[in-house]
Formats: sequence, C-alpha cells, structure tokens
Amino acid sequence: MKFQGPEARRDTSVIDDYNGTKIADPYKWLEDPDSEETKAFVDAQNDLSKPFLDQCPVREKLHSRIKEMWDYPKFSCPYKRGDNFYYYHNSGLQNQSVMFVQDSVKGEPRVFLDPNALSEDGTISLRGTAFSEKGKYFAYGLSTSGSDWITIKFKVAPSAEVLPDVLERVKFSSMAWTHDEKGLFYNRYPEQDGKSDGTETTSNLHQKLYYHRLGTNQSEDVLVAEFTDNPQWMIGAEVTECGRYLVLAISEGCDPVNRLYYVDLEGLKDGINGLLPYVKVVDNFDAEYEYIVNEGTVLTFKTNLNAPRYKLINIDLSRPDMEHWTTLVEEDEKSVLEWTGCVNTNKLVMCYLEDVKNRLFIHNLNTGAREAQLPLDVGTIAGYSGKRKHTEIFYQFVSFLTPGTIFCCDVTSDTYSPEIFRNIEVKGFDFSLFETKQIFYSSKDGTKIPMFIIHRKGLEMDGNNPVMLYGYGGFNISISPSFSVSRLAFIQHMGGVYAVANIRGGGEYGETWHKGGMLGNKQNVFDDFTSAAEYLVENKYTRPSRIGINGGSNGGLLVGACCNQRPELFGCVIAQVGVMDMLKFHKFTIGHAWTTDFGCADKPEEFKWLIKYSPLHNIRVPDGDAQYPSVLLLTADHDDRVVPLHSLKFIAELQHVMRSCDKQTNPLMIRVDTKAGHGAGKPTAKVIEEIADVYSFVYQTMDLQWRD
Repeated sequence: MKFQGPEARRDTSVIDDYNGTKIADPYKWLEDPDSEETKAFVDAQNDLSKPFLDQCPVREKLHSRIKEMWDYPKFSCPYKRGDNFYYYHNSGLQNQSVMFVQDSVKGEPRVFLDPNALSEDGTISLRGTAFSEKGKYFAYGLSTSGSDWITIKFKVAPSAEVLPDVLERVKFSSMAWTHDEKGLFYNRYPEQDGKSDGTETTSNLHQKLYYHRLGTNQSEDVLVAEFTDNPQWMIGAEVTECGRYLVLAISEGCDPVNRLYYVDLEGLKDGINGLLPYVKVVDNFDAEYEYIVNEGTVLTFKTNLNAPRYKLINIDLSRPDMEHWTTLVEEDEKSVLEWTGCVNTNKLVMCYLEDVKNRLFIHNLNTGAREAQLPLDVGTIAGYSGKRKHTEIFYQFVSFLTPGTIFCCDVTSDTYSPEIFRNIEVKGFDFSLFETKQIFYSSKDGTKIPMFIIHRKGLEMDGNNPVMLYGYGGFNISISPSFSVSRLAFIQHMGGVYAVANIRGGGEYGETWHKGGMLGNKQNVFDDFTSAAEYLVENKYTRPSRIGINGGSNGGLLVGACCNQRPELFGCVIAQVGVMDMLKFHKFTIGHAWTTDFGCADKPEEFKWLIKYSPLHNIRVPDGDAQYPSVLLLTADHDDRVVPLHSLKFIAELQHVMRSCDKQTNPLMIRVDTKAGHGAGKPTAKVIEEIADVYSFVYQTMDLQWRD
C-alpha cells in the first residue's frame, strides 16, 4: 500500500540567495521550535510513528530482552585524588551512574554524588568534573534534559558537603583549578535574548574565560580572557601539573588545530584580578597542541605539526621560538598517537591506534625512548587513570564482545605486569557463540577501508542475513571497537550481522584520513560507506533490501546523503540527530564550529560542495522501480548541538516529494523525543526505550524473524 505521511504547509515564497544561486526553503517555519505550527507538525509526526513502532509484534519481547541484558553492573576505572579513590558505578538499570569514594583502592565504597537523586526521571546528568590539586574540592557540571548548557556546582571532598557556589551560562567549558585551591577557571557565554534551556537555536558566540573564587558570588567572577574580534573562538584552559602556568588552547571550530598561549601565574604581582597578560607561542591555526606535562619551563605537547599521526614535542618557554623546539617522540610510521599520560615522575603511557586497534606503550619522559609494550587484545582502551605523582595506572579494555576488563599496573619497576582489577560481566549471554573479524575493502577510488563484522559463528553466507551497517566519517573521530548489548540482541535474536565501516573523515589513520573526507573531499565518505554495503552484498552476507544503515549526528548526515544517492542499495535507514540542512547549519547554536569540516554555503566554492550532497536538498523520486528505503529519523527537543529543525525539515521534504510516488510503500517517519538532547547523559530508561523503537522499526521494515 502506498505510504502517506502528514501533509505540512509549504511556503514557496521563501527563497534564499547563495552567491547568485536561488534556493527554496519552504519549511523555514520549522526553524521556530516554539511556534504552535511546529508543535502541531511534531505531534502529527509522532502520531504516525508511535503507533507503527508500538504495533511491532515483538516490541515488548525486544524491550524486555534489551532491559534484561542491560541489567549488569558497570564500572569505570578508579582514579586517585588527594588521599582517596573515586569511580563511577551503575548497578545495572540506574538512569545515571553514581560516583563513589573510597579511602583506599580496596576500601569500603560510599556514595559521593548520585545524579539520580537530582531528578525523578533521570534527566539531570553529570557533564564535566574537576578536583582541585590536593583533592579538597570538587567542581561538577549538571546538564538538564540532555542540553549542552550546564550549571557548575561544588562539593568538599571526600565528605561530599555541598558548597553554595553556583555558576550559570556555561557551555563547552574548561574547569581548571589554581593549585592554591582558591578557585577555578571556566568558560561562559554572555547573556542572550530569549531562553537558554537547550530548546533554542541561537548561535553560541563570544565565549569568555572567567576565574571564580570559591565562596564568592558568580557576579564577582573575574574576566581573564576574551577575543571580541573573533566571536567564534573558544578558549580551552588548563593549569600545568606544576601549577605555575595557565595554558590556553584557542580553537575556531572542530578541526584539530589551535593557537597556543600561556600565562605565568607566579608572575602576576596583583594576582588574578583582570585580563591576563598571555604570551603567544603559536598564533595561527596550522596544527594542534595538547599539553601533556612539563619539567620547569620545558612543556611537552602532543601535536600534528608536520606529523598527521601525531608526535610529542618539547617547547621551552624561556626560548619559545619554533627554531628551538625539539621532538621527544617521533611520529609512528603506521599508528596514530591517540593520547599520552605521565606517571611515576618520568614514565609516559602512550596509547596508539593501529588499524583501528589500540596499542599501549611505556616511554621515558627524559629521552622519549620506548621501554615496554603492555599486552592488549583486539579492542579499545575505553578508560584510563594515572597522574605523574602516582605509581600505578588503571585502564579499561573493551571490544565488540568484551563488556569491560579493568587492569591495574604497577609502574615503579621496568617489568610491567598488568593485573585484572575488575571484570565486568553480562549475565545470561554466551560470548563464545559469536565472532568478530576485520576485513579491508576497496572504495570507489581504490582506497582500502577497514570494516569490523560481528555475527554468530557458523553464519550461513546465503545473501539473506539482515545487516546493520554503522558509520560516522567526520571530525577526526575514530570509531574503534566498543561494547553494546543492543547490537548483541540484534545479532542473537534477529539473526543479524553488525558491521562498522571505518570510513574516511574520521581519525583512524590520522589527519590524512580526516582530510580525505572533509570539505571538498566529503563525497569520499559517502562512497566509502556505499562501497561497504556493496562488499557485504558481493560477499553473500546479505542483499540490499536487508541492509539497514545507521548513523548519528555527522553519521546522520552520512546515512541521509547515502539514502539520497543510492536508495536502491538499502532496505532501512536509521538517522539519529543528523545534520540535514548543509546550507544553513552554521546559523544555529554551535553549528559555526563545524565549518572547519564541512565548509560554509556563504562562500561560493564551498556552496558548490555542499549543495551536491546536502540531504535536505537532494531528495528525488528514484529512477525505475526503486523507492526510498524505509526511513526513521530520530531527534529530541533539547538537542542544542544538532537542532531538531534539521530532521523536521528533512522528513517534511521527503514525505512531500514521495507523496506523488505510487511505488513508495516503505514508511518514511520521524520520532521526536522530549526532555532529551543530542545523546550525552540520556537516562538508561530513555536509551532502552529508543533502542526498542529503532529495532522495532528495523524488524517490521526488513521482515525479520525473532529467535529465542
């Protein structure tokens, strides 16, 4: 039967001019989230999608199975602050993980901060934390309903006594204490017209750096850095581990580049009482500089300067000119340096990514020489703790079939023997029945792309297995192996195959890989992803009508673009909080920061790239017998990262274009959640509900069968 979605008003009088090219924007009215017309549109769409999702014959079974599998204890690595150890623990189905404190690493745990007590429905979450140097004070950010806006509050540690200080107007913030423990540096935005609760679309500009003295009102905070001529600049602030310097990393967008300034806090005769006299070490956006550690005036940075896979360099602030910089650890020939930590005075823990698998090494801080490699299976280091003054490290290993193993390693000797500190187990699931493999396939231009494939052992290669293909492909972000019970439920109970394609645009092979899929090269990302689907078909895993594709945020853009370009190749599309209007994304909230990856339609050359693939502007009735795959978009009212208007305009246009197409029998739907944001901090109950809806849609539209 032909699919019919709700009819939305089209205002054909709205025409935008991009450097002489006229582009219609008939659903511009959906950019106002508070209008009655927008609210009615959202209600009409939910009235279509909710009954469809609810009528899935196995939805209750699916929901209860995911809930059952999710109900296992989860732990983070313990980390030491002051004389105490802290860690996060979720007993299984708690909406938010609870922060615990112990007097020793094996001491009796007690609750330090329980976000679940802050709201009945779990929609207040922890976002950003910082202990003072001696561990006496704790600053923590609270987000409401998934918004990027946070409120910073304070506690005494380890007693958990609540302090009266409250900091508002905070977003994308540093939290850096001065070592006298009298206060901290943080970022905030100026007051703006209208609301700031996460449902607004106002652009986030003029971020400033402030210093807050503990025990004072926020109105007394000292403005210490601002860049009024550059409203899009954002200010990362960090106090060096010796406490003497404030390092400022100034960024303009999401590209891995920053300006590097510093302030000698010891040299401030009058203390912190106004704009700080920062010294410019790097005053351009040519490379990234991330502070690691320092020995006096010599600071060690991780950088991609002439090193797309990253290296460590030393900069002596007493002679900071580039000609005096030295390389401490050279760029690796094939692995990307992801992060570095310093422990036990002069040991560097260095985590590399090699073919999307982590490797862990110990280097000498003084010489840079590699001293040891720590044993590691195929997977990801998902957590790490250890400071320079500590003699042990903790790290957590995960993989597609490993929920988590936390290791402890003594770093005082040269024979490193990590021991299992804690094993995380999922009850009632036999991991031995499943397998993961990594393959490399050719993209359209011949580039070899890695892909992980997870399925039940003994899979029949009959070209008929349902597949979920996941990708991201942007912002230098690597999609390394991770653990998910919902994926396992799909594999176990729906006979599914789960595939993760490590396409260009990400950071899997360093900045070269990133640049291969950004700006004018963005089409490579879509070609890489469609080539992954073609590989799965050619190698008899599946057929097009049984391929579901899934991505979120930049990955939502990915599946939206691929759905437009190759509708015949997919059976189902799940696009979560996607960037769909590539001509206007930079006008809303923090969208301007993404122009470093996408470009900007205000520039003639970049407009030409964007108009070719913008999901909203490339919806067409497919040729021949093809129709659009079944489409489910997901967004939420408090997503102030990728605002809901992207998904709302896309579904309105998609339903409009396909309304005239008799062959369109596949459903084209959207699910709009409330009291939820871009994803971070979403309560467990909401996460499980959303997953059950997603797989209910997949189950019905790809004609799946339930297996007990």
